[in-house]
Amino acid sequence: MRAWLRRSLRLVEVDDVVQESYCRMAGVADPALIASPRAYFFTTARNVALDQLRKNRVVGIDDVAEMAWTNVVDESPSPERLAGGRIELRRISQLIESLPQRCRTIFVMRKVQGLSQRQIARQLGVTENVVEKQAAKGLRLLLDAVAAQSGRVELEQAVQSDRPRRSRLGR
Repeated sequence: MRAWLRRSLRLVEVDDVVQESYCRMAGVADPALIASPRAYFFTTARNVALDQLRKNRVVGIDDVAEMAWTNVVDESPSPERLAGGRIELRRISQLIESLPQRCRTIFVMRKVQGLSQRQIARQLGVTENVVEKQAAKGLRLLLDAVAAQSGRVELEQAVQSDRPRRSRLGR
């Protein structure tokens, strides 16, 4: 293991990686489930070494080139993605707020708070069927509104088109 780490990475403290790998292996709840202990140990050591590299954050380009055996990717989102995500979240929040009251309440309880249909039905004093239909309606209206915003159509138009139309003759 030490020889493999020395060949693969010069930046990490080999003894620290080995020790941490043993500690992680000792923490495995059921070692009998590990099909290939040797491969598991090497994978654990590789992950420990990568963690050390990420913590060091000072990596030379030559050292990265030598690490052809794995991909070191910074998985944190870029500032542009963070800003875009915040804008999208604000937009979806506004769309949720524009849903009809009952539909919005059930949609938020179901999709945002993660409550079950049964819990929502009990809290609101309605049937589970009503909860299911209102959650589906809310999702459909949101999807329609998101699609419509591409064409600059408002959610209110999507809500109005979803309401049953009454003819003057049927009154």
